[in-house]
Amino acid sequence: MTMQFIDVFNGDADGLCALVQLRRHTPKESTLVTGVKRDISLLKKITEGKNTQITVLDISFEKNAQDVDRLLEQGAKIAYYDHHKTGDLIQHQNLYTDINLSADTCTSLIINQQLGGKYLAWAITAAFGDNLTAKARSLAVDAGYKEIEIELLKQLGTFLNYNGYGASLDDLFFAPAELYKKLSLFDTPFEFVEQDLETFKILSKGFKSDMTQAAAMPLIESDDDIAVTELPNEKWARRVSGVWGNELANRYPDRAHAILTEKDADHYLVSIRAPLNRKSGADELASQFPTGGGRKAAAGINALAKSELNSFIAAMREQFKS
Repeated sequence: MTMQFIDVFNGDADGLCALVQLRRHTPKESTLVTGVKRDISLLKKITEGKNTQITVLDISFEKNAQDVDRLLEQGAKIAYYDHHKTGDLIQHQNLYTDINLSADTCTSLIINQQLGGKYLAWAITAAFGDNLTAKARSLAVDAGYKEIEIELLKQLGTFLNYNGYGASLDDLFFAPAELYKKLSLFDTPFEFVEQDLETFKILSKGFKSDMTQAAAMPLIESDDDIAVTELPNEKWARRVSGVWGNELANRYPDRAHAILTEKDADHYLVSIRAPLNRKSGADELASQFPTGGGRKAAAGINALAKSELNSFIAAMREQFKS
């Protein structure tokens, strides 16, 4: 029976750029499984593991462990690349993992190491998107990129990451699978921007408009250690929540930041950013609440009850007190 290839990836800059690198290096006709950035229990979407080779990029092992186990038992071979909280890893002869929990890496940088830097510009783009600005810039400078090129990679990474945020695909300018197909045609981000300028312009225009609206939203809580912003239940707010959190983290690197986006009458969607000057604790804070998870520097809660807001702020203060 013919082997089926399935590529599972987060719909943000890191997931997109990781898969672009892999498939530029090793082209495969594969089924794409992805979604909005917060749709991370993606392996549930694969019903049968028999005669399948599954590549998983940039989604938490902890959130998918039961389905990894199920698919392995069905006969799947799985390669898993990530940088999020793992929980207990499964040991199986058909499971390969390359997971690095360092706060200064991302999945695209892990793939970049695997491929010996063959598609470095895509990895740098992803690192900028994941707000690993110092790391991305250092790699770009070492590679000899000009300042104008570095700025382009930073913009594209930010825009790709921005496009992944939303409650559903309807909130996004491009579905991640569609955006991947556009990106995957090119060896470098520079070629993509030059030859598909229209896509770049759509993302740029949307990003600038949404960020302008976010900048007008007041803080509902702030001190030297934390700041909390509330955004309304609107498409622009759902799109901008993560990148606005990154922007605030860069502006105020000694503070932790939380962006609360109203989800419905009773719940918030929460984006958490640890202080850039001590990038840890975001995952620990998020994990104290149902539907929370992420990595040390950046995490989120998919549905925080409004009745728990005071408890969340108190826990945030405790987590990030200087």
